[in-house]
Amino acid sequence: MNALILAAGYATRLYPLTLNRAKPLLVVGGKPIIEWVVDNLAGVPDLETIYIVTNDKFAADFEEWSSHYQAAHPEFRFKIVNDGSTSDEDKLGAIGDINFVITRENLSQSGLLVIAGDNLFTESLANFVERARDTDATVAVYDVGDLEAIKKYGNITVDAEGIITRFEEKPKKPQGTLAAIALYYYSPAVLSLLTTYLAAGNNPDQPGRFVQWLYTHKPVKTFEIKGNWLDIGSKETLDKADAILASQNVSSNDEARMTNDERMTKLE
Repeated sequence: MNALILAAGYATRLYPLTLNRAKPLLVVGGKPIIEWVVDNLAGVPDLETIYIVTNDKFAADFEEWSSHYQAAHPEFRFKIVNDGSTSDEDKLGAIGDINFVITRENLSQSGLLVIAGDNLFTESLANFVERARDTDATVAVYDVGDLEAIKKYGNITVDAEGIITRFEEKPKKPQGTLAAIALYYYSPAVLSLLTTYLAAGNNPDQPGRFVQWLYTHKPVKTFEIKGNWLDIGSKETLDKADAILASQNVSSNDEARMTNDERMTKLE
């Protein structure tokens, strides 16, 4: 099994903080967001390569980060994939990027764990993988517990076996508070359907859109995340994540200790 971290977006909502730094490389709780993501892959058995798909603007930064990280964590193997985009206008979109990496790196013959590079979890992903790897497709879900908050996410309903029976992206009138989040496991049988999805002219962005299409073609199982799930979409949620995770890290690195307010001041 391989893992793919989605990190090719431009995070324009966080400008100027992300003008010259990719969102997954922003420091939260003392270390880059992507480092929290990768740390949670420790203990996942039979993990071959962690692919990080990014854009032409930030590819060199991810190469530098992965080189330093791997030196301290030789159990992980990384490959940075540049999708060739240079701005928000010519980006491939998250689903387009998944298909791009699968095609370019010939990954269609084994299972693939897909993780958004701006999603933070406070527990290991080993349990998710253990449950998911015997399925065709599994998506992580999280109960946001608020009917207003769920309007920003993909709202789902599941049956007694945890299989998706309904999926509505950013619902105006949500039915419940269960959100599908950007953590997926896809088998080879499902990976082959990405080309079909895109060839039909479907939305290449927002990775949940593929799940919304997929559940009408194949059973999609769910796994509920019980720890904290932190979706970094704004300065407010960035600061919230920083406060929650700060106590979990003891890094003494000067760059890590720089607050995001200091980064914003520096960029301005």
